[in-house]
Amino acid sequence: MRTKSAVLRMTSRVPHEESIAPLIRELLARLVDDAKRDGLMRTPERVSQALRFLTSGYEMDIQKIVNGALFEVKYDQMVLVKDIEFFSLCEHHMLPFFGRIHVAYLPHSKIIGLSKIPRIVNAVARRLQIQERLTQEIAETMQQIISPLGVGVICEAKHFCMMMRGVEKQHSGAVTSAMLGAFRDCKETRSEFLSLIKA
Repeated sequence: MRTKSAVLRMTSRVPHEESIAPLIRELLARLVDDAKRDGLMRTPERVSQALRFLTSGYEMDIQKIVNGALFEVKYDQMVLVKDIEFFSLCEHHMLPFFGRIHVAYLPHSKIIGLSKIPRIVNAVARRLQIQERLTQEIAETMQQIISPLGVGVICEAKHFCMMMRGVEKQHSGAVTSAMLGAFRDCKETRSEFLSLIKA
């Protein structure tokens, strides 16, 4: 498992100000027959802006996202936010993968504002990722922020690197999970989590 400093370090990248548009322009020149035609003239700038947005999670500070929305509450039942839509970029081919994520935790002494959980998912997803690490990083981030009795994360996703190229299977998907604490150690907790997702 990552140390606390290692997880938090992922959220503190200093933005790189130099434009990547010239690199995209050179790439287009090597890919197409006429990179100077009207439809491609502004493509390098558009792609540069899109990639900056799609990898903006490197510049997000998780602590600022949470913004103190942690509350002392006597509540010992499961908290679940399900069907959180996400989009990310596969680090192997830089093609999108997308789907939904379910995040649950068992409070110890604190709860987190519900809207913060999708924001955490967005921050971790908007990086070059693989689905397995994305799932694990969300779980570890939740664990570090609120120190619950346990965290469960399930990610269901479709990958364009499987749909558009390679095996070209448009209807296949992948499911990954990360279980920490009580979600890993207690079968009943895991079963409750899965049943609530299906409900």
